[in-house]
Amino acid sequence: MSAEKQYIEFFGEVRDTIAIRSCDEMNAQRETALQTFSAKGFPSSKVERYRYAKVDADFSPNYGIALTTLTEQLPPYCFRIENAEPRVRALYNKVADNADSIVALNTMLCVDTLVVHVPKGIRVEHPIQISNILKGEQDTMVSRRILIVMDEMAEADIIVTDRAASQSRFLTNQVIEVLMGDGSHLSLYEVEETHLLCTRFNSVFVQQGKNSSLHHTNLTLFNGHTRNRLDVRLQGEGSEVTANGCVIADKMQRVDNNTLIDHQAPSCQSNELYKYVLDDSAVGAFAGKVLVREGAQKTSSKETNANLCATSSARMFTQPMLEIYADDVQCSHGSTVGQMDEAALFYMRQRGIDEREARLLLKAAFITEVIETIPLESLRDRLHVLVDKRLRGELSKCEGCKLCQ
Repeated sequence: MSAEKQYIEFFGEVRDTIAIRSCDEMNAQRETALQTFSAKGFPSSKVERYRYAKVDADFSPNYGIALTTLTEQLPPYCFRIENAEPRVRALYNKVADNADSIVALNTMLCVDTLVVHVPKGIRVEHPIQISNILKGEQDTMVSRRILIVMDEMAEADIIVTDRAASQSRFLTNQVIEVLMGDGSHLSLYEVEETHLLCTRFNSVFVQQGKNSSLHHTNLTLFNGHTRNRLDVRLQGEGSEVTANGCVIADKMQRVDNNTLIDHQAPSCQSNELYKYVLDDSAVGAFAGKVLVREGAQKTSSKETNANLCATSSARMFTQPMLEIYADDVQCSHGSTVGQMDEAALFYMRQRGIDEREARLLLKAAFITEVIETIPLESLRDRLHVLVDKRLRGELSKCEGCKLCQ
């Protein structure tokens, strides 16, 4: 049986159960999603945005599929989509790329949506943390959906963490939609600390209004196979986005980050920095495209991808891209792939630092540039600790979690 067929047949068996547990806004999207997924199937490496992914292989195993809904008490500003006001519920699936078959599969199978709604002019004083903990005795696929709505002049910090509390195989297909009103400010952080048996497909779609500001940081600290997608549409004049990411991978881990920054309005800014540290036989990929549309004058954009391959068997694929249709812009992009600085290693060893410690310090220093861009001090300090533990091999399970002890 093909990978696509097993999901189509499964959906046919459980669609009534999903519909009963879900709500009208989500159920109304399922038939179109099924048609898209059935027609396109899983994207191959011939599809530009999936050039470095191995989608069919990742989805081929016969996972059990979790069909649970959110039952725990949610913090302020967070609720299930069926409890959100009609205006917010109507925004479901309005920003995501519905032509993408991975998104379509999520729309088919997802039972509920977690909504974060920050009303007009409200500044959320404390960070909102969304913790996803994978736990179970059987191999499981999980479809998750998050909708973030920032009204005009709203401000918030949101942290989304992925952790695994048992050693089963997990496949996660997550879609996050973000709608930012005029003058809103959002810092969105994603941190993955799972394990080698976890596969994660994560798609984030953002639509920005006039003078809005987004700071997005994606950190892969421990994983199996990960494919992150980030699409940002700068639709309002004067909007800006900072999109940063860092990856630490070793063994046979694979991490693929694919980004699109779409400048649709004038006087917008984008800054993008992704850094990878790859060890053993790990494979990394980065494909980042900045699109400046006609009429998007006074655009300022900078895109940088820097990568450190600590062994000769580690592999990095990098593809920074610029596509410009306006003439009054300042845009740059670049990428580097290098090995450990032997001169720096020699310098440190001459001062009494053993080789293993010197290599760890150089890797940590390489990643620090991304960590230091995080405005949230408490998270920044915590990530410095986690990065150090990760590089020392101490982050092999869910950090701080007691569920599996």
